[in-house]
Amino acid sequence: MTTLSADVFWSFRSPYSYLAARRYRALTEEYDLRINLRPVYPLAIRQPDFFETNHPNWLGYTMRDFVRVAQYLEIPVAPPRPDPIVQNMFTREIAADQPYIFRLTRLGQAAARRGAGLAFADEASRLIWGGTENWHEGDHLAGAATRAGLDFAELEAEAAADAEALDAEIAANQQALEKAGHWGVPTLVFDGEPFFGQDRIDIAVWRMKQAGLEAR
Repeated sequence: MTTLSADVFWSFRSPYSYLAARRYRALTEEYDLRINLRPVYPLAIRQPDFFETNHPNWLGYTMRDFVRVAQYLEIPVAPPRPDPIVQNMFTREIAADQPYIFRLTRLGQAAARRGAGLAFADEASRLIWGGTENWHEGDHLAGAATRAGLDFAELEAEAAADAEALDAEIAANQQALEKAGHWGVPTLVFDGEPFFGQDRIDIAVWRMKQAGLEAR
């Protein structure tokens, strides 16, 4: 039996990434499959004017659809408190100071270095998008790390001390995503083929089964 491998490009600010994470993780438990988390910074960091130049209906529809899909999948959802990106939702302006997203993404990349990126992303996003107020304080993220089988103090120390190298790895993730043929998240890439969106998971599984994906 050969373990298949795929990469998932993922953002802590993306609500659809949240909806996909637990399902990707469940796939690795059901099938002989390894999914490597490759976190990227969200559009708000990579392209700050995106929200100001996009169609005025885009943001409202996206949030309506996200909540609807969450209800359909029976996944708990609530507005993040705080939002991983500091943004004026009326003007759509992205704040210059971003105290959350860099920490989160570096933690995710540090977890990915240990082969537990997907588990950490799943557990952390359940806090952020699942209704935990002040998820960034206290022992919330430490609990997420523990549930993912990680030492949070070790992750935090690495995220601070090795920030430059982690950011280079995160930038390489973005380049790899674009090389694979997409730019958004969540995108699963298997054998060079991108599957964008939480609504393409079943099709990705279908493709992997063609390549010999087997149940555990």
